[in-house]
Amino acid sequence: MTKHYQKKIKLSKKAKRTKWAPVWAVLKKYGQGKRVHPSSMTRVRRSWTRTKLKIKPRRIHKRHLG
Repeated sequence: MTKHYQKKIKLSKKAKRTKWAPVWAVLKKYGQGKRVHPSSMTRVRRSWTRTKLKIKPRRIHKRHLG
C-alpha cells in the first residue's frame, strides 16, 4: 500500500525533530573533556512508541464499492 504524498511530507518533517545534535556541535558547546550525550542539545525529542502523530490524509479514496 502506498502512502499519501502529504502524509509523507509531514512524517519527514517530524522525523527531523528526533535527530541528535552532531558530534562537532557538542564538542564546540561543552568542550573536549566533557562527556555529554548528543541528545541533550536537541530542543524537541519525540518517541515513536509513546506518542503518535495522528496524521490523516486529506481525502481517503474508496478502494471498493462494497
